[in-house]
Amino acid sequence: MTVDTIFALSSGAPPAGIAVIRISGPGARIALEQLCGQVPAPRRASFRQLADPQDGTPLDATMVLWLPGPGTATGEDSAELHLHGGRAVVAAVEAALARLPGLRRAEPGEFTRRAFANGRIDLNEAEGLADLLTAETELQRRSALAMAEGALSRAVESWRSEVLSLGAKLEAALDFADEDDVDDVAAMPDGFAAEVGALAHTIGTWLDRPRAEPLREGFRVVLAGPPNAGKSTLFNALVEQDAAITAAEPGTTRDVLTQSIAIAGVPFTFADTAGLRDEGAGEIERIGIARARAEAERADLILWLGPEGQGPTGHTVDLWEISARSDDPDAAHKQHARYRLSAMTGEGLEALRADLVDHARQSLPAPGQAALNERQHRLLSALREALVTAQDDIDPLLAAESLRLARRALDGLAGRAGTEDMLDALFGRFCIGK
Repeated sequence: MTVDTIFALSSGAPPAGIAVIRISGPGARIALEQLCGQVPAPRRASFRQLADPQDGTPLDATMVLWLPGPGTATGEDSAELHLHGGRAVVAAVEAALARLPGLRRAEPGEFTRRAFANGRIDLNEAEGLADLLTAETELQRRSALAMAEGALSRAVESWRSEVLSLGAKLEAALDFADEDDVDDVAAMPDGFAAEVGALAHTIGTWLDRPRAEPLREGFRVVLAGPPNAGKSTLFNALVEQDAAITAAEPGTTRDVLTQSIAIAGVPFTFADTAGLRDEGAGEIERIGIARARAEAERADLILWLGPEGQGPTGHTVDLWEISARSDDPDAAHKQHARYRLSAMTGEGLEALRADLVDHARQSLPAPGQAALNERQHRLLSALREALVTAQDDIDPLLAAESLRLARRALDGLAGRAGTEDMLDALFGRFCIGK
């Protein structure tokens, strides 16, 4: 199959001090020869004059790198052009490259996809890199970096080796039974159940870790309560801007309003919701109330500003009783409120913010800890289930089938058994040039 040679600007949008154009594919060497007349020594930055192969027009005087594969980021022959970062310079070089036979502009994420296809990274590292590119807080950065640098990938390879070793012991037990021509079920290898159980326990410790979604999307805090409970005023105080409209008229908030911020380096998403009431709401407000109830179901924490003990029930998330408007002598005050607040005077707000940060940190991965996303958690759960089944099996044939299912889960984790649709969605998250 013919593989195109791709190119793209891989640094920030011009104008900039330096603009880096990456080239990857079988035509990378020819592209360099066409642009600068001579390919420099491998992996050594060299100064070259670039000219348009079409008519010899000078393009730039710059540093170039020649990176022969397979020991490159993509696993292919690659080159880098470190241009002066003006828009006209970048546009001229890109236009010259586009005119070369066999070269084309890269699609979003195509460089990383080629690295995955050529075995330079696995799927877990690619997902970590995608998260690293979108990280906005220190916690997000450190967790994504741990995944991108292979924390989970190394564990997966270790588990795969253990599963293969356990499978070899089963095969040996079955072969021994065949040689002895024994009619009874072959005996399980000594220590097999204990080894499988230990591996299942290790997988369980990974499954018990905080998940990646709250870290990526922000710890989700939903403000809920009846109309005029002070939700929008508290929301504005927490996000430190007038994001929500506040008024004395009931039902002012009719939809879910969200705002993502970082407090002390911890990512949060705060959600202001429509006031909950059973009577007096118009059609549009009723839609907002339904959305408010749905938002409460996906919250990581609910701040309840309504009557004490009457907050949303049936949820597994934490609910904090908040007594708002402590400065208002006419407002009802709760006996067992976690906090008494006044968004107008600032009373209790700093203590609430500090408590939110401490609470969120307990639910988020520790700094630098690799966190499982939904796909990884699902496959690790399948892996653990297969191992537990193998541990309980008394027939080596049945145990061998369970280990086969365990290997399939491990292949899925590394991306050896991924679907094209899933891969398209992942690499589509990357920018052009990555």
